[in-house]
Parts: sequence; structure tokens; C-alpha cells
Amino acid sequence: MAIGVTTGGGEALAKEKHKDIVNVSHRGASGYAPEHTLVSYQMGEKMHGDYIEIDLQMTKDGQLIAMHDEKLDRTTNGTGLVKDYTLAEIKQLDAGSWFNEKYPESANPNYEGLQVPTLEEVFKKFGKNARYYIETKSPETYPGMEKELLRLIDKYDINKKSLLIQSFSPQSLKIMNELDPSVKLVQLISYKNYAVITDDEIAAIKEYAMGVGPNHTYLNEEYVQKVVNSGLELHPYTVNDKDRMKQLIDWGVTGMFTNFPDKLHEVKKGK
Repeated sequence: MAIGVTTGGGEALAKEKHKDIVNVSHRGASGYAPEHTLVSYQMGEKMHGDYIEIDLQMTKDGQLIAMHDEKLDRTTNGTGLVKDYTLAEIKQLDAGSWFNEKYPESANPNYEGLQVPTLEEVFKKFGKNARYYIETKSPETYPGMEKELLRLIDKYDINKKSLLIQSFSPQSLKIMNELDPSVKLVQLISYKNYAVITDDEIAAIKEYAMGVGPNHTYLNEEYVQKVVNSGLELHPYTVNDKDRMKQLIDWGVTGMFTNFPDKLHEVKKGK
């Protein structure tokens, strides 16, 4: 097969590389709206995010809700652990006003009184063909979380071809894999200094997952190349600076999480 070589091919390849990067709206467009609210998820879609990222916690009565922390304190006017409250109690809370207080430059009176959404509400709102990137948070705190997640995925006929499930817990991902091997999984990793991954670690992850999600702070080009050349996807978190986005794309990442999906969209368009 003939391969055409033209001048400027490298530049064209770089542009293609930028175009294919997966743009994950981290907790929605959480740089502009209260994280893990329907408003934030909608904004992420408008800003050309490819995926709605949803962190899951579980209520006292076994309902899956969208929330990053195990505690209610940071993102609502409630206090204490999610697992100690029923869904009805959590629905009484204000999940938006904190954002206006913390980020006055992005404050909006419409954010006051926003509710914590359930996973079911997110599925109903965005439909079966939206692209969901769901994290099982603290799964050791919520036995049965994976089973309930899959039940809802099946109930709402969510498109599994585009669905991604991630977790820091290899155990949780392995449970997901056993329950439904067709679901694509991503192993989250947190590095505290210079990121290194061994061939054995890559082989172990490939047993159940199709990608890894490390924090971007300590990544280096060697790491990125090693992971991507092994056949794994690489979606670092949480990248909010355009120069860093460009650097990571040049190194070869296949996607990334950002609180500002509009910024990554601009980078992908060469701006």
C-alpha cells in the first residue's frame, strides 16, 4: 500500500491528534457552575464536552446520587455523611449557594437552591445516548454500589459503547467486570511525585480496564508514551490550563478531564 508523504505532514498530524482528544467535563462545567448539578452537566454539553462525568455516592436508602465527597458539608448546606441520610433528606439541601459564595465572579442567583441529582435523574435528563463517564466513589463504604449502577444502566438502556466507568478501587472495577464484561473500565491513579508505571502494573490493569486516569501534575512524556503505546487510553485529571493541555496532547494523551471544557475545545481547534 502506498503511503503519501507531503510537506507539513507533521503539522497535519498534530492537528489530527488535537481533534481526537476526549474532552471530559469534570463534574460538569464545574469551573462555571456548581459541580454535579444538572445545570453544570448541561453547561458542559454546551461547551462541547464529550462526556458528562458523574461521581457517585449512595444514600441511607440505597439511592445513587451525584456527589464527589462522602460528606455533604462542602457542596451543600448540610453536614455529615451521605450514607447517614435518605434521599428525601438530601433533596431538601441547597447544592448551589456555596458556589456563589466561593466563586463570586461566576455567581448566579439561579444557582441558589439547586438540588443534588440522582443518577436516575441524570439519565432521564440526558438520555440513553449521552456519553457518561461514571466514577464509583468510596465503593468500600457502599456494598452493592456496582450492582445498583448496572441495574440503572440497563433500566435506562444506556449506550454501553460510549459509557465509561472509572474508580480508584481496582476491586470495584473488577466487580463491575465480573457483573458485566461489556462495560469499559478506567483505572484511576493518584501520584504524589514523579509518575512511573511498570510493565507489570500495565499488564495487571489491562486484565480488566481499557484505560488509566492519573492526576496530571506529575506526568512526563516517557510515562504518557509508555501507557499509550501499551494500548491503554490515557485520560489525566484535572487540567484547567491551556498550555498544559497543549503539552499533554503533544506528549500523546488520548483525553483529559477539565473544569473548563470550553478551553479544551479551543485548544482542540488550534486556538
